[in-house]
Amino acid sequence: MPHFCDQFRDGRLKTQLSPLLEMRALLPLSQLPHQVHRINVLNQDKKTVLRIRLDEYESLPNRISLQRLKGYEKAAEKVSLLLQQALQLKTTTPCSILDHALKLQSRKALDYSSKLSIKLDPKMRADQASVIIFQQLLRTMQINESNTIADVDSEFLHDFRVAIRRTRAGLSQIKHALPSSVVARYAVFFAWLGQITGQTRDMDVYLLSYKQYKAALPVSLREDITPLYAFLKEKKGQAQKDLAEKLSSSTYRKELANWEQYLKEPLEKKDKGENATLSIKELADQRIWKVFKRVIKEGESINKSSPAEELHELRKTCKKLRYLMEFFESLYPKDKMKILIKSLKGLQSVLGDFQDYEVQETNIKHFSEEMMANNVPPNTFLAMGVLVQYLDSIRCAARNDFARQFALFEKAENQSTFKYLFAHKA
Repeated sequence: MPHFCDQFRDGRLKTQLSPLLEMRALLPLSQLPHQVHRINVLNQDKKTVLRIRLDEYESLPNRISLQRLKGYEKAAEKVSLLLQQALQLKTTTPCSILDHALKLQSRKALDYSSKLSIKLDPKMRADQASVIIFQQLLRTMQINESNTIADVDSEFLHDFRVAIRRTRAGLSQIKHALPSSVVARYAVFFAWLGQITGQTRDMDVYLLSYKQYKAALPVSLREDITPLYAFLKEKKGQAQKDLAEKLSSSTYRKELANWEQYLKEPLEKKDKGENATLSIKELADQRIWKVFKRVIKEGESINKSSPAEELHELRKTCKKLRYLMEFFESLYPKDKMKILIKSLKGLQSVLGDFQDYEVQETNIKHFSEEMMANNVPPNTFLAMGVLVQYLDSIRCAARNDFARQFALFEKAENQSTFKYLFAHKA
C-alpha cells in the first residue's frame, strides 16, 4: 500500500487523493480480517444480471452488497426485497464499516485537528483556564510524538512544534496565571524542545519547497539542481536521527511527565500566580488589548527604509496576539473573532513570507558552500544562484506588500472591534 499520493499510479484514485493528502502519509489504523464471496446471478439466457458480494467479518456483522447491472435493474430490486423480507436483513450505509473500524480503535472520523478548540467559562479562574489550555496542547504533542520520532511524514513534527510554540506563548502571555517558578522552569524546557526540533523542520520545509524551487528555474537548469535535493535529504536524515534520540531521552521523558503531572494536580495543591484568581475573561481582555496595541505601535513605526529586524519583531508580536486570540476565542462572539483572526492571518502571512524567504535565501547560499566539497557539477551552483535570485525577488515582493496588509489590519473597523471586545475593562 503506497503511503504518499505521488506513490500511486496515475488514475482516478490518485487524482482524488492528491488534494486531500497533500504531503500527508496514509497509515493503517485498523484491520478487519474478512473473507469475500462473490456470486453472479444469471438469467435463463445465461447472462449475468446481478453481482452479489458477501463480506464475512470476524469482528463485525457480515454484509451483502448488490452490484446493479445496466438493463437489469429489476433483478437487483427483486433480490434486495427478498433479502430484506425473507432473511430480515437491514440496509446499511457505505461508511459504516469505517465507523466500526475506527470504533475498534476508540477513534472516530475527524477526531483530531491541529486547530485549537478550547471551551472556557468566562467566570473560570485564570489558573484553571490556563491548565485546560496547556492540557490540550500537551495532548497534541503526545498524539504526534511517536510519529514525529518515526518520521512518518512532515506534518507530525509540524503539529508537534506548533503545540510547543503555543505552550511557550501561553507561559509568557497568560501573565501570572501560574506561579513564576513554574513558568520559569517550563519556559526553559519548551524553549529547548523548540530548539531541538528546529533543524529537522527546516529541512522538511526545504524538501517540501523543492518542487517550487525547481519550477522557478529556467527549463534548461531544472535537472541541474537535483544534487541539492540529495544534499537536503542527507541533512534531513542526520537531523531526524538527532531529534529521535533527544525525544527518546530520559531528559525529555522525565520533564514532559513532570509537566503532565503538574497539570493534573488539583488547583488547591498548586502555588498561585498573581493573577490566578482573576476571571479568565478579565485576564484575556487585558492581554489581548495590550498585545494588539503593541502590534499597532510596532507596525506604524515601520516604513520603507525600516530594517528587516523590525518586521521580524512585529511578526513575533503578531504570533503572540494570534495565540492569545485562539486560546480565548470561545469567550467572545464567534463571528467577530473570525473576522479579526482572518485579518491578522493576512498580516502574518506577508510577514512570514518575508522572513522565511530571507532565511531560505541565506541558507541556500550556505548549502552551496557545504556542497563544494561533494564534487557537485558546476551547473548545480549556477542553478542554485538563480534560485537565490528567485527567493530574493519574492522576498522583496512580500516586503512591498507589507504596507497594504498592515493598512488592512489596522483599518478603523478592526480597531473599533478590538476596542469593543477587549478594551472596556482594560
